[in-house]
Amino acid sequence: MADTIKVGIVGAHASRGWGRAVHLPALSALPDYTVTAVAGTSRESARDAADIWGAEHAFDDPYALMAHPDVDLVVIAVQLPRRDGLVDAAIAAGKHVYCEWPLALTAGSADGFRARAEAAGVRHAVGLQSRHHPAVLLMRSVIAEGRIGEVLSASLTYSLNSPEVWSQRYAALFDATKGVNHLAVVAGHSLDMFRSVVGDFSDVSATLATRITSVTVQETGEPLAVTSPDQIVVGGLLESGAAASAHFMTGGPAGAGFRVEVHGRAGRLVLSASDDSLVGPEFTLYASEGTGAPVRLPVPDRRLLPDAPVPVANVAEVYAELAHAIRTGGPVTTDFGAAAGTHRLLDAIRTAADTGVRQRLG
Repeated sequence: MADTIKVGIVGAHASRGWGRAVHLPALSALPDYTVTAVAGTSRESARDAADIWGAEHAFDDPYALMAHPDVDLVVIAVQLPRRDGLVDAAIAAGKHVYCEWPLALTAGSADGFRARAEAAGVRHAVGLQSRHHPAVLLMRSVIAEGRIGEVLSASLTYSLNSPEVWSQRYAALFDATKGVNHLAVVAGHSLDMFRSVVGDFSDVSATLATRITSVTVQETGEPLAVTSPDQIVVGGLLESGAAASAHFMTGGPAGAGFRVEVHGRAGRLVLSASDDSLVGPEFTLYASEGTGAPVRLPVPDRRLLPDAPVPVANVAEVYAELAHAIRTGGPVTTDFGAAAGTHRLLDAIRTAADTGVRQRLG
């Protein structure tokens, strides 16, 4: 334990949540880390979580966790609306930070976190783990190697089923002002993965539409007004000059998940998902070279946790990269700078939709 990175989890829960389902098994499988502390909403809930997470220390105050000498890395696993001040507090305490996505409400705020973290000399990562899926990495390398020639266009579609009855604890998803709505979360995760493969947008136009204007609160049966968009349509150019588009569709009883298609002068790539999970599907990658029929490309096994569920395996890759960065000063693919880049794209999409004016990036 003396040689491991000591982790404090803000937002740990004993029985539910993304942290319990994904972070805990990922951290438990990696020898670089030991979970030493958790913080919950009460001392009792924190103690229950500490028993499950194997942590020695339990806090009902996240700032006390950050100040504790047995914490090197703070994992912020609470939703953005309840995260005010936590990232800056961890940085000020001199702790390395892993923060869930979205990092902030705007690119400016995300850039501020990056600048303050770098000034403090702490390493940082954001939960944009889909970049690490081996099929996504393979698609990126096939394009980079020039196997389909110059990229002419790229498209992304993602459709997701969405019930019309939701627990009250998910109410923020339907509020355009809270930063965890479909644009921030669904489009954010998806576009980050997309741009890691095909490169950044240089300009965008966008349309946002809210087709489902009310959902039902499970606990009360009352209607909840929806202000966040469930249809997100983006078009523009990549920095390479290729044309690019994305359409995110939520609502209705069934979705087909991801489909990414990249057309090049010498061939074509198609990436498709096994289901409509945002962060947990398996992917299949097909390549067509010249006029040949599509051929399924063998996707390499996951490097660290080949038998783990997809989200756990992808998150483990982020943690492994962060551990290497903490020990050696190496890079983190999904650091605060990468997150700020995705936030800049989302800000441009929002502005383009609000104004009807094409937005330049960069």
